[in-house]
Amino acid sequence: MTELRAEYDSPWKQAIEDYFSNFLLFFFPDIHADIDWARSYEFLDQELQQIVRDAELGKRFADKLVKVWELGGQESLILVHIEVQGQPDANFARRMERYNYRIEDRYDLPVVSLAVLADERKSWRPNEYRFEQWGFSRVVRFPIVKLLDYGKQWQSMEDSSNPFATVVMAHLKAQETKKNQSLRKEWKLRLTRRLYEKGYERQDVLNLFLFIDWLISLPEALQTSFRQDLERYEREKQMPYVTSIERMAKEEGRQEGRQEGRQEGRQEGLVEGLLEAIEFGLELKFGQEGLQLLPEIKQIGRLEDLRRVQDGIKQVETLKELRSVYQGSQ
Repeated sequence: MTELRAEYDSPWKQAIEDYFSNFLLFFFPDIHADIDWARSYEFLDQELQQIVRDAELGKRFADKLVKVWELGGQESLILVHIEVQGQPDANFARRMERYNYRIEDRYDLPVVSLAVLADERKSWRPNEYRFEQWGFSRVVRFPIVKLLDYGKQWQSMEDSSNPFATVVMAHLKAQETKKNQSLRKEWKLRLTRRLYEKGYERQDVLNLFLFIDWLISLPEALQTSFRQDLERYEREKQMPYVTSIERMAKEEGRQEGRQEGRQEGRQEGLVEGLLEAIEFGLELKFGQEGLQLLPEIKQIGRLEDLRRVQDGIKQVETLKELRSVYQGSQ
């Protein structure tokens, strides 16, 4: 696959969910400072989808809705609504206003809507919806960040240990290197090595590597070269994450063998490889709870259905949704 992958939605959603506090600290530090992080926060993604299901306007990367507690003398709940927008859209500000209103109407709580503009047009920066007619007016302004602006802060991101520095760097390099595959491979390796150099914990390395790998796709030959370079680096540094990274590499190697005309004798090996990839995905996204589905999934015999499960892990938000993917195929 030589072109830039289009499915940014799942990795962005997962990154925000894994590192919500870091997301706000990186992009909206004033908001981060006003939240009571000693108290729990709650993601309301299912409810958000119900609210906006009939208001789809344009293409975005991700949306999240989070219930948080505000710091201060008086306890107060606030909803944080996040949109990651992937391309310029004339209706974007209107959609932000519409979603904000519907969320507030549903919960009867104050709602703060935030936008991350992840497109490639420097001049596109919508931050307000305004309607005025016959003396009536309604204005909604929302804070925005533009990912392209962070290219000017590259050294600061290099120095930062915030996971979202990695997210932004990977996103920008995925956009910049679409037409230069060899440079693309170099940046993929550099960003992956940086995960180890920053001293992230094992799970953080795996989470962020998955994001990098998802965005910065490579053609088969360069992906093989990338994997070899990464394995060599890990051996030299004696890093403790080799097994997990090799497992992902094994998944990629087995995927390369999914071509028509392969002899039937490869069937068993392909099933084994897919199950290993599915096991890794379940653990990475859902932890030990996700692995409880593995016995059920192993009962699936058809390669096509197993591939559907593998793809489903990237797309669903809950284990219930994932179960419906493979139960529907049986």
